[in-house]
Amino acid sequence: MAEKVIIEEALRKKILDLKPEELERALENFRKKLTSESAACLNTCVRCGLCSDSCHYFLAYGDLKSHPSYKLNLVIDIFKRYFSAGGKMLPGWFGGADLDERMIEEWIDSLYGRCTLCGRCALNCTMGINIPYMIQLARGAMASLDLIPPGLASTISTAVEKGNNMGIPREDWIDTVTWLEEELRTEVNDPEASLPFDREGSYILYTVNPREPKFFPLSLLAAAKIFYAARESWTLSRDDYDVTNYAYYSGDDEAAAMISGRLIGRMQKLGARMLVLAECGHGFLSNRWEAPGWLKREQAYEVKSFLEVVADYIRNGRIKLDSSRNSKPVTLHDPCNLVRLGGVVEDQRYILKHAVTNFIEMIPNREKNYCCGGGGGQLAMTEYAERRIKAGKIKSEQIQKTGAKVVVTPCHNCIDQLMELNKHYSLGVEIKTVGEIVANAIVLEKK
Repeated sequence: MAEKVIIEEALRKKILDLKPEELERALENFRKKLTSESAACLNTCVRCGLCSDSCHYFLAYGDLKSHPSYKLNLVIDIFKRYFSAGGKMLPGWFGGADLDERMIEEWIDSLYGRCTLCGRCALNCTMGINIPYMIQLARGAMASLDLIPPGLASTISTAVEKGNNMGIPREDWIDTVTWLEEELRTEVNDPEASLPFDREGSYILYTVNPREPKFFPLSLLAAAKIFYAARESWTLSRDDYDVTNYAYYSGDDEAAAMISGRLIGRMQKLGARMLVLAECGHGFLSNRWEAPGWLKREQAYEVKSFLEVVADYIRNGRIKLDSSRNSKPVTLHDPCNLVRLGGVVEDQRYILKHAVTNFIEMIPNREKNYCCGGGGGQLAMTEYAERRIKAGKIKSEQIQKTGAKVVVTPCHNCIDQLMELNKHYSLGVEIKTVGEIVANAIVLEKK
C-alpha cells in the first residue's frame, strides 16, 4: 500500500495560494530547460518496468509511487499537456495532466521525497532515458515557485548568505584550522608543518565540506597530513571554501551558479592552478561537471577530486604507505555522484589496495552499486527521514554481506547516512573517509 503524500504545512499553504501567473512561470522555467534530447526522452518511455530493480526506494517499499517510471511519468504528464500539440487540444486523449495543486504535491512528494537522483535507473533503462535529469527539470520548476522542501531550502539559503552550508562563522573556521595545525605539528613532529591560509601562488586550492570543521575535524587533519607527506604546494581559503552545492539538488540553477562561482573567484584571487575538491560526491559533480553549464563558461584550470590527487601521489612515489596499519577488513561504498555520475571509479580502489591489507568489494559495485539513500538532498529534508532510512536497508544488507569491519566512503553525505544505517540496522562497523585510511597508513620520511 502506497504511503500518503507528505508535504510540510507551510509548503502546502504556498501551493494553495498559487496564482495562475505563477504556474505559468513554473512552466516557462520547465520549457527553458527542455532540449531536443530531453524532449525525445519524455516521448520515449515504454513503461516496460525494467527499471524497477534499480531503485532502492522501490526495492524497499515495492509500491507504485516509488517506481522510477511512475516518477518519470509525473513529468511526462506535464510535458504532454503543455508542450505537445495533442496535449494542448485534447489532454484527456493524450494522457496529459494539469499542473494544479494535486500534481504539484505529487511532484514534491515523489520527485523530492522518493528520489536521490542517484542515476541507477538511467543506467538500467532499456530506452536510455536520463531519468534523473527529467526529475531535475521538474525540481527546477518547483524551485522557481519557491516550493523547495524547507530543510533543503534552508541549507541553500545558509550557504548563499553565510558562505557555507553549516553557517560556520569566519572566526570559528579560522580557530578550527589553527587548532588542527597544532595537532598536525604534533603528529608529524615538525614545528613548521602547516594548514596554510590564502597562500597566493599555491599549486592547489583545497576546498572543504563544512561538516569537517564542524563535526569531523580529523578528516581535514588527514588531508593536511597527506599534503604534508607529499610536500605539496597547497592552501586553504579563509572565505569561499565550501565544496558543497545543495542548489544542485533543489534545481535552483541561479543559486547553484552563485555558489560554484565563488570557488572560481577564489581560485583567480589566489592564483592557484588546480582546484581540489574534498571527499564529497555532489560537490565533485557540481564543481567539476555542472558548474561550466551554470556559469556558461569553460573552466580555465584543473578540477580534480582529492582521490585523483592522492592516487597520483602513490603512483609517483610521493607518499609511502604501510597497509599493515589498516588490518581490519575494509569495504568501499561508491557515492553515486562521484562514481556513477562523476566518473571517478578506480582511483579509490587503487588507493585502498595500497592502504589496507584486506579490501572486500560490495556486490554490486562501481557504477552498479546501490545508493546509500543520503543523496538528492534527503539528509536536509527531515520530513522524509523515515523513508530515507527504510530505503537504506538495501545498502545495509550489502555491507553485512561483505563481513567488513570498516566501511570507507569518499563523501560526507554518505558518511552521515551510513552512520544512521549503522545504528538503525546494528551493523557494528566503523565509517571512515578514504583520506583517514591513507593518513593512518602514511610512513613519514625523516626530514
